Amino acid sequence: MNGTYTADQEFKGVDFTETKLPKGEYENCTFNNCLFSNSDLAYITFVECKFKNCDLSMANVASAAFRNVQFSACKLLGLHFENCNKFLLSIDFDGCQLNLSSFYQLNLKGRKFTNCSLQEVDFAEADLTNAVISNCNLAGATFDNTLLEKADLRASHSFSIDPERNRIKKARFSMTEILGLLDKYDLKFE
Repeated sequence: MNGTYTADQEFKGVDFTETKLPKGEYENCTFNNCLFSNSDLAYITFVECKFKNCDLSMANVASAAFRNVQFSACKLLGLHFENCNKFLLSIDFDGCQLNLSSFYQLNLKGRKFTNCSLQEVDFAEADLTNAVISNCNLAGATFDNTLLEKADLRASHSFSIDPERNRIKKARFSMTEILGLLDKYDLKFE
């Protein structure tokens, strides 16, 4: 391991755009009200960490490792999670803004997205088996060759998913949003 090892620390209100987060491994740390927008988080490892009310928009997460990491009420606009270290990737989101982010080809089995804005998010070729995407806005989100088997999207809305281009066996949808599966047919319901 290169860099520092930091465990069981809480970082409150730190502006990491001015003072860079030192490279290394952070285990069981909490980042509360911290600013990381446009920061370089490349090659940093986060294990069992929590990010609360943080802004990580447009941060560089190339080869960053997120293992059992929770994001709550965070702004994560335009992040390219597909560039993260994929080994043991485990991330969950609650009340986050993830618009314009990308999860292209990622294994997101069983992950949770709760009360999130996922507008224009790229889920192409991702594995969302057993994922829970609850009460999320999916307007303009890309689902192409996405594995959604047994995924729960019942409380989410504004999605457009082509059943012929995605695997949706046993996925769960609400009756009010079922039209998102029929968009490509340009049907009119009265």
